[in-house]
Amino acid sequence: MSDELAEQVSRVSRLTGSFLLRSGKWSTHYFDKYRFETDPHLLRRVASRMLKLVPLEAEILAGLELGGVPLATAMSLESGLATTFVRKVAKAYGTRRAVEGGEVRGRRVVIIEDVITTGGAVTDGAALLTGEGAVVIGVVCAIWRGGDQMKLPALPDVPVFAALTESDLRQHAAP
Repeated sequence: MSDELAEQVSRVSRLTGSFLLRSGKWSTHYFDKYRFETDPHLLRRVASRMLKLVPLEAEILAGLELGGVPLATAMSLESGLATTFVRKVAKAYGTRRAVEGGEVRGRRVVIIEDVITTGGAVTDGAALLTGEGAVVIGVVCAIWRGGDQMKLPALPDVPVFAALTESDLRQHAAP
């Protein structure tokens, strides 16, 4: 089955070599999300596919620093859903907040991430959001490379959805 978007994302962002992942694992390939997130045409297409996965009851798209921010912004522009941005740590000046943007307390939030392997950044972001009173109802990522089961052990009750999987990108990689 042909998937033109998977082919384009794979062609633009798949690198080979030796890469240390956030999880601490080493990989012989890496998906450089900035290569598709900085291309307006590709960013729009990936965000559009991701948007179709957002649960209908979502009120806010929470983009994780840094790669989730352009995705959440593009999705917000297309859908009209509000956006918030989640820093890895609260900044030491200004508002001194880790969750930036509108109020999330009591609101149904979907976390937006670029690439998920183990879900560490998503777990950390979910903790920051729930600490602000948000109700995290799902996670949507551009690329899932966490294996066959699309679940995060630290967030077993939060559904995870992916626009593309590592398998999709390998299957549609140029020879």
